[in-house]
Amino acid sequence: MAGGHELSMKALKEVWRRAENSLCADCGKPDPDWASSTLGVFICLSCSGIHRNIPNISKVKSLKMDHWDDAQVQFLAKHGNAVTKAIYEAHIPIYYYQPTYNDCHVLREQWIRAKYERREFTEPGKQLPYSDGVKEGILWKRGRDNGQFLPRKFLLSEREGCLKYFTKQDAKEPKINIKIDVINATFQPVKIGNPNGLQITYLKDNKTRNIFVYHESGKEVVDWFNAIRSVQFHYLKVAFPIASDNEIKNRLTRNFLKEGYMEKTGPKQRESFKKRWFTLDHRRLTYFKDPLDAFAKGEVFVGSRDNGYSVQKGLPTGTQGNFSWHYGITIVTPDREYLFTCETETDQLDWISAFTSVINQAMTPQEYASKCLDAVFLPSC
Repeated sequence: MAGGHELSMKALKEVWRRAENSLCADCGKPDPDWASSTLGVFICLSCSGIHRNIPNISKVKSLKMDHWDDAQVQFLAKHGNAVTKAIYEAHIPIYYYQPTYNDCHVLREQWIRAKYERREFTEPGKQLPYSDGVKEGILWKRGRDNGQFLPRKFLLSEREGCLKYFTKQDAKEPKINIKIDVINATFQPVKIGNPNGLQITYLKDNKTRNIFVYHESGKEVVDWFNAIRSVQFHYLKVAFPIASDNEIKNRLTRNFLKEGYMEKTGPKQRESFKKRWFTLDHRRLTYFKDPLDAFAKGEVFVGSRDNGYSVQKGLPTGTQGNFSWHYGITIVTPDREYLFTCETETDQLDWISAFTSVINQAMTPQEYASKCLDAVFLPSC
């Protein structure tokens, strides 16, 4: 018996060591140490917890702690991540967001359920709930002034190229009509305080606006997210007919590069520094008094090094404004310097790294056009 067990473990390790199985099949996390004995995929601990919630589809076991019999090892050897992904990920729409281990739980759970439970990507041309160019339904939206979440009707239309929401079910005119090409959507469960919280950011008069929504159903809110991406993709295919699918995919919704509190001073650099919530969305650095504010207090365009932008650690000598945080950052632009302070050195270095990643990228023609229209920090703090 002992010899048979040792042989099974040896065979298991050989399959486990295959290059195709070195990353989690669902989120891409390195060195997965769990596997599904019914699907044949190698997965990480976090994804294994999601698989446990679909026991009729997937039976998971630890590769280190659990016993694997010969038949199970042979099943893994016959399948593995490459073979199984070829089946369950055969026809993923290019606009569909495939989450990584850095993404929130609801995105990863619905990705796993879409693949294995609902088998959404196994057949070509399958009609999907986020792919027909129109979506209508109720989302709970946070009120701009009172902070309460109330049910609101939303309508997404590819034909009209916009997202609308209505304050009443029977309202004929929308409260807001947002062009699809100025929308970003990103999941924010911690900020919103709901596991299915979604932040919709858009530009109005080239100023940043936020809408915070959620739905009780994780599937429904992820369907809304991918419906927005689907409509954006088809809109941009028409707007940029010579662009490749991958180029257009890269212009769809995106996670923010960095968010968090910093202190800032005004344009004269003699005012007291005030604590504000900052969001870096590629080249747009925006700040708010509160993380859930609907309207930004100000923003600045972060250009490229070739165009005179840089980031420096610390504040200029002789900075006069009073500040309570002592880890400074200076953003240098062709027009002026912007001064910030961080609470910790870790925050300071993380922000500098994020700014540097943007500044080191060459600007696109669209970004040049955006810079010409962009707002700078408002005089008010």
